[in-house]
Amino acid sequence: MSAPPLVEVEGLSRSYGDRLALDGVSFGVAEGELFALLGPNGGGKTTLFKLLSTLLPPSSGTFRVDGLSPARDLRGLRRRLGVVFQSPSLDRKLTVLENLLVHGAVLGLGGAPLRARAGALLERMDVADRAGDRVETLSGGLARRVEIAKALLHAPRVLLLDEPSTGLDPLARRSLRALLRELAGGGTTVLLTTHLFDEAEEAGRIGLLDRGRLVALGTPAELKRDVGGEVLVLATESDEEAVRLAAAVAAALDARAEAPAPSRRVVRLGAAVRIESPEAAALVPSLAASFAGRFRSLTLGAPSLEDVFVDRTGHSFDGDAASAPSAAGTAA
Repeated sequence: MSAPPLVEVEGLSRSYGDRLALDGVSFGVAEGELFALLGPNGGGKTTLFKLLSTLLPPSSGTFRVDGLSPARDLRGLRRRLGVVFQSPSLDRKLTVLENLLVHGAVLGLGGAPLRARAGALLERMDVADRAGDRVETLSGGLARRVEIAKALLHAPRVLLLDEPSTGLDPLARRSLRALLRELAGGGTTVLLTTHLFDEAEEAGRIGLLDRGRLVALGTPAELKRDVGGEVLVLATESDEEAVRLAAAVAAALDARAEAPAPSRRVVRLGAAVRIESPEAAALVPSLAASFAGRFRSLTLGAPSLEDVFVDRTGHSFDGDAASAPSAAGTAA
């Protein structure tokens, strides 16, 4: 990140009783950046979102937006935030325009300037033609656009969104992602939480969260490049067969390795064996011949963000622990 951070997070932690939900998270987000916090359920995304939106105080650490911290200037910090929650916050019985006008009044706005601002935002969100319609008549995608317009009424420096694609159909999700890219391109700093890999791919940078810790930070391309090679996946009939196959594959790769051995990693994830190696494509013929009948399918591809998650955490995104044999199972 070349530009100075508009959002600075330093050592943020949050505990609920004896449970540590967030553990010393630190990162920065530049002005005009589209930044995604990606993680599974229970990874810490919602807790971090609540801290950044000032709904919860941290147990330790701090953060600043435009140089303001919640301890020093909570009101000023909140004026710089626009927040879109995962659960809908619109009044379904009011019209689209009425929702914005009521919210504007709460913010201390009013009169012709408020109407002009609301109208301009509805145009920008491409929902101006529905201004007089009740929210209950809108699709999920259109309602989400109205929520974003509402969050931008006071011209915040940072737009926070918690799982913004929740409940949207694929077409509406694509439309929303294009809108968020447009907002970031126009100078609005966009910070969102998500558990969707394709949504995170749209971000300029990603913070990968797992069990309350930030385990990776960078652009999607950087993170995938760090995996260090192509990925082979052998799908088996059962978890037990995958355990046996992973051990056999690791032993076979050790036996054929030349000195110095290429960097590779073999792990078992559920009923599949995952092989990460710069020579993955060259391994396909020998694996197919040596282990014929022991797997249902074999796939080869470039590393994905899911592969990055497995590489950094040692378990799958849904929490299934990875079993890594020794030697070839450990990347050099």
